Amino acid sequence: MKRSDLVNYLNDFLNVDQYKDYAPNGLQVEGVEKVYTIVTGVTACQALIDEAIKVKADAILVHHGYFWKNEPLPIVGVKQKRIKSLLVNDINLLGYHLPLDGHAEVGNNAQLGMLWQLEDITPEPGLLRLGRLQEVMTISAFKQLVSDSLGREVLHLPGGRELVQTIAWCSGGAQHYITEAAVWGADVYISGEVSEQTTHLAKELSVHYFSAGHHATECLGIQRLGEHLSERFKLMHYHIDIANPV
Repeated sequence: MKRSDLVNYLNDFLNVDQYKDYAPNGLQVEGVEKVYTIVTGVTACQALIDEAIKVKADAILVHHGYFWKNEPLPIVGVKQKRIKSLLVNDINLLGYHLPLDGHAEVGNNAQLGMLWQLEDITPEPGLLRLGRLQEVMTISAFKQLVSDSLGREVLHLPGGRELVQTIAWCSGGAQHYITEAAVWGADVYISGEVSEQTTHLAKELSVHYFSAGHHATECLGIQRLGEHLSERFKLMHYHIDIANPV
């Protein structure tokens, strides 16, 4: 399909105009005009670009692209090497940050809710989500469920009761939403990263906190987006997971 058609479809599908973001959403580096093969991954690191070159990708779709607010403007060092690799190989780079977190179907948060089989009871629109387990679980059993589903041991900061059912979550570096999660009545709040003060907040707000990994909580959305494009437009799709313990 034409690059312009792909970009226009994604911008519309992901409702990019609804978000005030920290980086440009959409086409970030222009490559070949016709797109037949796409690679998806969480971050547009050199390792992902190298793998995309191997499979002769025409476009790379990522959650974490380039040109973040307040980052240095000169294209030197690591940034120069990455962008040069894209340009020399005529590969398009498309990045979708907050729009991919928040999308109701393919979004990171929507995919996590489905992964944990949560009934969505979110009281108001936004990135933070609230859900209910089908049945009450012990906190240790729920921790094991989340760890198994993401393939990593989550960090548990205790704060709540032993039996849990109401779960709030937001992918990535959204540990600051723990206060809002407590206001919503969550027994557990899950995000990707953790800060020093989160330990104290969890105890004082009586909410268990799981730090489940920034990368781990943001793998599902970009993979599902690639599958969606492959199904709709018959594009060849490779999802390439560049492992990251953070």
